[in-house]
Amino acid sequence: MLGEPQSAAQQAGQIGALIPAATRNTQTAKVNEELDWNDLLKTAHNGRLRANLADGSILSLGSDSELRIVQHDAASQQTSLEMNFGKMRSQVVKITKPGGKFEVKTPNAVIGVIGTHFIALVEKNKTTVMCIEGRVSVTPLGNAQVAQNSGQSTNNSITVNAGQMVVITSVPPPGGYQTLDTPPAVQQGGLLATDIPENPPATVRPGAAGHGSGLIFIGSAIAVGVAIGVTASRSGPSCKQNPYRNACD
Repeated sequence: MLGEPQSAAQQAGQIGALIPAATRNTQTAKVNEELDWNDLLKTAHNGRLRANLADGSILSLGSDSELRIVQHDAASQQTSLEMNFGKMRSQVVKITKPGGKFEVKTPNAVIGVIGTHFIALVEKNKTTVMCIEGRVSVTPLGNAQVAQNSGQSTNNSITVNAGQMVVITSVPPPGGYQTLDTPPAVQQGGLLATDIPENPPATVRPGAAGHGSGLIFIGSAIAVGVAIGVTASRSGPSCKQNPYRNACD
C-alpha cells in the first residue's frame, strides 16, 4: 500500500545517474533515489538513466525507453525485468546461486543471462540482442520467429556468445533467415546511445553522448541503422572496438 515502508526484500537498488527528463512511477526521477520491485522507469527523448541494482548489476536506459523492475532479489539472485520499447545496456554479475536467474522479457522474446554484458534493441515486432561479453540465451515467445542469428540454436532457444547477435521478429522477414555477427558500427551505436557521464549536464541534446561505461542497451533498430552508416564512414578496418569506451583502441 502507498505510504508504507518497503521491506528489504522489495528494494532493488538505486538510481546511479541520469540526464533529465526521466521518471520513476510517473514522478520525476532523482539521483540516489531508491528503487523497489515493480518500479516503472521511463526516459523522454532527451533523457537517460542508470540503475544500480543491489547485486552489483548495472542497467542503463537510453532515450525514449521504458523498463519495469518486476523483481530483484540480490540474496537469491532472482531478477525479472520487462522492457516494452527503448534502449538498454546491461552488465550483469555472474549467477552463482542454485536456481538463480536474470531475465529480461520483451514483447516477443525472453533474454536469459548467466553473467554477461549485452545490448538489446526493442521496437515494434522486433527484439535484437547483441552479446559483448559472456553468453546470453534468447527464446522467442508466441509466434515470434528468428529472423537473423549468428548464435547456436538448441530446441527453441538461441545461445548468443560474445560478438554474436540474434534478431527475433513477429513478422516474417522478406529476405528469410540470415547469419551475421554483430557489425562493429552497430555495437558502437548501442554503446553511444546509452552512455551517461559521471557528472551529467542538466540537459542533453537528442543523440548526444557522454563518457560513462559498463552499462546495457535495448533500443531502436532504426537508430542502429543510422549508426551503421555514420560510424562505418568514420572507422577504418584497423580500428579495434573497445566495448567499455566510446573509441577504438
